[in-house]
Amino acid sequence: MTIITKIFLFFFFFFFPIEKSFSFNFEQGEKLFQENCSVCHQGGKNIIIPEKNLKKETLESNGMNSVSSITYQVTNGKNGMPAFGGRLKEEDINQVANYILDQSEKNFEK
Repeated sequence: MTIITKIFLFFFFFFFPIEKSFSFNFEQGEKLFQENCSVCHQGGKNIIIPEKNLKKETLESNGMNSVSSITYQVTNGKNGMPAFGGRLKEEDINQVANYILDQSEKNFEK
């Protein structure tokens, strides 16, 4: 590999990092959601700020309809939502984000 190729690869991966990929486990995501999120978000609702619920249309209108955006929100918190970055592992937060997206498609109905 030439030095130019190495430099190109360094800058490419620096500016376009590869996201970590976790496989989604529905049961694990559901369990983590029930243990950590359902106090405020039972059935996809939001008891603190009702208009910021987890329904598909609301997530889309707030730009929260991707694993990365939900993961960021859960990790860092915002407004009335606490940050879970210090409480849950990155993989667990990813499971919760996938679960939320999955359930939003079903309107949080099993």
